Amino acid sequence: MDTTLQDPLVGQVLDGRYRVEARIAVGGMATVYRAVDTRLDRVLALKVMHPALAADGSFVDRFIREAKSVARLDHPNVVQVFDQGTDREYVYLAMEYVAGCTLRDVLRERGALQPRAALDILEPVLAALGAAHRAGFVHRDMKPENVLIGDDGRVKVADFGLVRGVGTVTNTTGSVLGTVSYLAPEQIESGTADPRVDVYACGILLYEMLTGERPHEGDSPAIVLYKHLHDDVPPPSAAVPGMAYGLDELVASATARNPEVRPYDAVALLAQVREARGGLDEAQLDALPPQALSTEHHTADDRTSVIPRALTSPTLGFARAGGPPSRPLPVDEDDGRREHGGADSRHRTSRLRTPAPPPRRGPGLRAPALLRGPMTIVVVVLLVLGAGAGVWYINSGQFTKVPPLLAKTEQEARDRLAEAGLKVGGVEEAYSDSVKRGAVIRTDPAAGSRIRGADAVSLTLSKGPRTVKVPEVGGDTLAEARSALKDAGLEPGMVTREFSEDVAKGSVISTGPAGGTEVRTGSAVSLTVSKGNPVDIPDVTGEEPADARAALEEAGLEVEVATERVTSGHDAGRVARQSPEAGGEAVEGDTVTLTLSKGPEMVEVPDVVGDRVDEATETLEAAGFRVEEDRGLLGLFGDTVRGQSVAGGDTAPKGSTITLRIR
Repeated sequence: MDTTLQDPLVGQVLDGRYRVEARIAVGGMATVYRAVDTRLDRVLALKVMHPALAADGSFVDRFIREAKSVARLDHPNVVQVFDQGTDREYVYLAMEYVAGCTLRDVLRERGALQPRAALDILEPVLAALGAAHRAGFVHRDMKPENVLIGDDGRVKVADFGLVRGVGTVTNTTGSVLGTVSYLAPEQIESGTADPRVDVYACGILLYEMLTGERPHEGDSPAIVLYKHLHDDVPPPSAAVPGMAYGLDELVASATARNPEVRPYDAVALLAQVREARGGLDEAQLDALPPQALSTEHHTADDRTSVIPRALTSPTLGFARAGGPPSRPLPVDEDDGRREHGGADSRHRTSRLRTPAPPPRRGPGLRAPALLRGPMTIVVVVLLVLGAGAGVWYINSGQFTKVPPLLAKTEQEARDRLAEAGLKVGGVEEAYSDSVKRGAVIRTDPAAGSRIRGADAVSLTLSKGPRTVKVPEVGGDTLAEARSALKDAGLEPGMVTREFSEDVAKGSVISTGPAGGTEVRTGSAVSLTVSKGNPVDIPDVTGEEPADARAALEEAGLEVEVATERVTSGHDAGRVARQSPEAGGEAVEGDTVTLTLSKGPEMVEVPDVVGDRVDEATETLEAAGFRVEEDRGLLGLFGDTVRGQSVAGGDTAPKGSTITLRIR
């Protein structure tokens, strides 16, 4: 049964523009519909807040904050917001419609993904979050439900409804289980939300894609929260034996419980992902986890699968960050056999040929005397064992693997190497945005490499993040300030504008952080730009257009006269109203629009002679007139209207005054 038929919004037109066609999803805060913008004739998604929540100002503010935040992010991997508005009790966002499915749908139907597919999804997610982080925003609610995968394989991040500025403190109490699974420890302990909470959530996403399950499970949210605080995320190879060590390191780096050890934002994690990907060979990228669900039932006629056909077996391709779909995951080369009904080679039974029996010796052939007797058997066995030991020693016995040392202190690294029978070679230092000072960034040879026993391993220790001072750009133009920030290795962030009596219009008033503050390279710096000296807008209503123009231009404002005219209490041809209104502040050079009067509206005056005074007053005011009383000496105690200044039946300007004579 189609539940959308019971939805009162389906079939309606919101705000005279958006025709609601079908319900897509329902959440705790809003419902998402597929709709058509009748003005631009395009399909879009309409996110409508539940009417019961629309009366709560904080929820409405969150909706508006999402619209404003995402509108600033022009990125191909972010679901765009086109419009925001209100129609009756409905508060809505008009958003980009992505035809396809969510990452949750993919995981539900596929279980674990091959590493190539997991990284193909993660890279555009990090690219989108990186754009948000560099603009000064944190998503705070990354989870598979908020990763959309289009029919063409493009990956987009949605639902910035919980977005906050970097460093904002929020309360996570009451979050549902599906969300607490991705919360960073510092979110749980103090509510702190900086870019590293999104990094942590993306580490959990990667683990879930690689293994098909979340790392921390429990019967209640409290148990899951406790595990986030006290248990490290296990390496994916613990659930998927044989998984590449580089993927274990990637998950460990992103999900470190200490936020200081994590990459400082999504851009830094994206760099690590690409570095790790470059260290994997084709077999490691295309390894099929045992947790992956069989896809043989997803045929062309399968109507139940939620995964777009572009993403179904035998290939699973995703668009990487900002670009076209990456090449699909490789399949078995025996395509012709599958096309004609043969099974996928990964699941079919292999046929092994037994070696042909040795030729039978004729009666005239005898074994040499050397090969007869017990001593011969012993010699042969010893020769085989010796040869095997030699081969083992040449290929493996004299080698050992470099242990994983990422993020270990120098002493811990030395101890681990000693346990593996290896020595420490040279020790160098280098800057690192993701590893704390004094901890190991990398080793030479790399972790997992095979080297001869007792050989040396060189360590590179972190000097901490490279920091720079925010340049002093006060008084510079916006373009000059942005250029100076980029030259210093920083990113220009949000721009806000304020009036200033001291700083020229278009020049920078201040930065956040302030000039001279030491920050990490690549950090976003917000700019406050002057709108110039504020101008008080004079009141010119009721004046002749020429006089009004002169007064406004003298104040430093431009003047524009509207073509339409309106009825008003002012004489025809004079200024009826102005926009902006008098008394406000404007920037020098701003335009004030004047609307001229076409004279007052003429209204027929009711006849109230002989009526009681209060009844006559009520009648005239209802007709749009003001009322005055003339009682004279004889009418001080009277209560009856004996005359009116404009006779009943005549016309007078609406809003004018009618005088009543009381006798």
